[in-house]
Amino acid sequence: MNSHISPSSPGLAAILSRFLFAFLLTGTGGMLPAQRVEKIPAVAPAAATVQWQSLSAQHAYGFPEVKPNKKGTLTLDEAGLTFTGKTFNTTLPRESITAVNAGNDRVELWGTGGRLLRMAIPQGGGLAAAAVMHHRVDMLTVEFRDTHGGAHSAVFYLPATEADKALTHFTVTPVTDTTTAVRGCDQNPVDPHSVLVKMPEWKSSEVPAAYRALVYEHIIDRMKAVKDVGSVYREGELVHGMACPHYTVAVAIEGYKKGNQVVRAATGPLGMFMSPTQMRFAVSYSDAMSGSVKTEEVKATVRSESESTTVADMAAKKLAKQYDHLLKEQAKVATASASPHVQ
Repeated sequence: MNSHISPSSPGLAAILSRFLFAFLLTGTGGMLPAQRVEKIPAVAPAAATVQWQSLSAQHAYGFPEVKPNKKGTLTLDEAGLTFTGKTFNTTLPRESITAVNAGNDRVELWGTGGRLLRMAIPQGGGLAAAAVMHHRVDMLTVEFRDTHGGAHSAVFYLPATEADKALTHFTVTPVTDTTTAVRGCDQNPVDPHSVLVKMPEWKSSEVPAAYRALVYEHIIDRMKAVKDVGSVYREGELVHGMACPHYTVAVAIEGYKKGNQVVRAATGPLGMFMSPTQMRFAVSYSDAMSGSVKTEEVKATVRSESESTTVADMAAKKLAKQYDHLLKEQAKVATASASPHVQ
């Protein structure tokens, strides 16, 4: 006799009930309201705390990817030092900064027009006008290393006293010397026409940090513009296994005399010949291939509105000209050596 369970039997009803309940729990039936999911809003990363800021900074020279004389906001926070303007936004990582210096220079409130006006004031009246038209501008010098260990310096003009305030917010930490000593090229090949520019030495003269920095940066740029020059290496940039530089340029600042724009402006036309900024350098060029060392003297004298940058570039231009002459002499010697000797 066949067993038969009718749909109305208690056993079948229980089975169907349990199946329907399980089906609804899976959510595939769409018969139960969906479970509400609370969305937790994403928490934006906390903005870096500004430790120091100058809203009226002007780039003098040396800051990466920013042209000289650009104006903007200079900000220091935990991440680094950032210079922001209309067309740029560049940050130096905090760990790359090795030293910071503050110094001041004097600039003319009315620029070149003001200087010409003072020269036109007769009988000493220019001195009073000069005292009004001049105002102090701080110079902030930041020394840092690039990703290859190369030494860099950047200089900014800031409103009075702001550079001194900035120094108090930089953590003072020992600077690790990452400079690689060049001990000859007997093991590594020589990179022809290349040059290593060492940081200027200033033990013989008291020179503001900004001037030292500007001299170095201008030398690097002027060297890169020399015709037929090879690679231009910064101090600290050479690493183990790299080719040795053909030449090493060492610059010693032997004399420095700061000019006085107020005195020049107050003495009329004769002021153009008085109280200039003067710098004197001893420059040595070491040839890794021949072992020879050539020493030259470079002098720079300027009377201008931006004396620090002008005197630095003038010295760099003369030094690069000497190096260009050195390369030409080397080329002549190489050509003469390669020519067959006539018996």
